[in-house]
Amino acid sequence: MTSEFKSLSDVELARQTQAGSLVAFEELVYRYEGRIYGFLFRSCGNTTDARELTQDTFIRAFQAIAHFDARYSFAAWLFTIARRKLIDRVRSGLRMRVEPVPELADSFDPSDALAKHEDAENLWALARQRLPSTQFHALWLRYAEDMSVAEIAQVLSRAKTHVKVLLFRARTALGSELGAPASGRLSPPSAQLPRIAYHASPAIHPTT
Repeated sequence: MTSEFKSLSDVELARQTQAGSLVAFEELVYRYEGRIYGFLFRSCGNTTDARELTQDTFIRAFQAIAHFDARYSFAAWLFTIARRKLIDRVRSGLRMRVEPVPELADSFDPSDALAKHEDAENLWALARQRLPSTQFHALWLRYAEDMSVAEIAQVLSRAKTHVKVLLFRARTALGSELGAPASGRLSPPSAQLPRIAYHASPAIHPTT
């Protein structure tokens, strides 16, 4: 990847992709593949489905790039596609493979883990198990992706006020599971998002 493309913003790369640049799109894939995979893996719980859905997301993004509106966040647009792919997979009736979730250690101190950002893997696994999917997605986008309420609202197709309610309920429910004081504010969980080696599928290239 040339330094010219590395220095461009997401929106500028999207515009160049709209103009036909595959190199610009490859830079977008490089920037977002790990983040999209992390979101999907935490949502569906296994690597195989997450990898397939990640590839499906980028294929669809390339096909639909002409419809991207540069006035809005590219990240939110891409995560919207990923979430729709996930929902479509669930609605299709295809059984999602579930990988075992590690148990929390007996010595686990929820307050310390949340405050110090420790044991994030178990925290996100617990959140996925206990929270409704929309609450989990809102929580992940806010704290793992550091999205604004407005961007989350775009991804979830909800009003900003609704997103705030979802975040409040998710934090409250997770705090209850971890034994945190009901009135306490949870420190945001963190996660090291895994990256995957993504190779552009021939299906995403324009037909000639």
